[in-house]
Amino acid sequence: MPQCEMCGAEEASLTTTKVEGAELELCSSCTDFGTEVRDESTSSGGSKYSTSSSTGKSSSSSGSSGSSGSSSGSTRPRDMFDDMDEIATDYDERIREARESRGLSQEELADQLNEKASLIRKLERGDTLPTDEVQRKLERALDISLVEGQSSDDADWETDDAGTMTLGDVVKRKD
Repeated sequence: MPQCEMCGAEEASLTTTKVEGAELELCSSCTDFGTEVRDESTSSGGSKYSTSSSTGKSSSSSGSSGSSGSSSGSTRPRDMFDDMDEIATDYDERIREARESRGLSQEELADQLNEKASLIRKLERGDTLPTDEVQRKLERALDISLVEGQSSDDADWETDDAGTMTLGDVVKRKD
């Protein structure tokens, strides 16, 4: 008999529920802690690919269902993770390149942001993720975006002619 992944209770049938971004198999009493996941979105957990709008805007289907091609009018209730921006995987390079292009040392940037130089070093090594506050400070001071899909390189992919767009223009591989 399967066990609830939250409380450990044994129940004949468990419900797949999204709790704080993780999909868990939960008993009927624990499903109140999250939102129920419909069986239609079987590819949401194991896929290495996500789709995003070519304009760089965040869409409500950030983890859209596989190859159905349907619009984002799913019946799943929205949770806090739907509206969160995903930090870019190359955030460390973006910070370092922007700092160096302005001729700033790590210490000078830290002073400008009113942060410790050790934090700047850790960010540029990729050892730590920036907090929301530090992310905003860095974006403002260095005139960059640390959010996935909003780099200056995205302008190369944008086009006014929707007929020339391919699947490779909207699918990004997450490794």
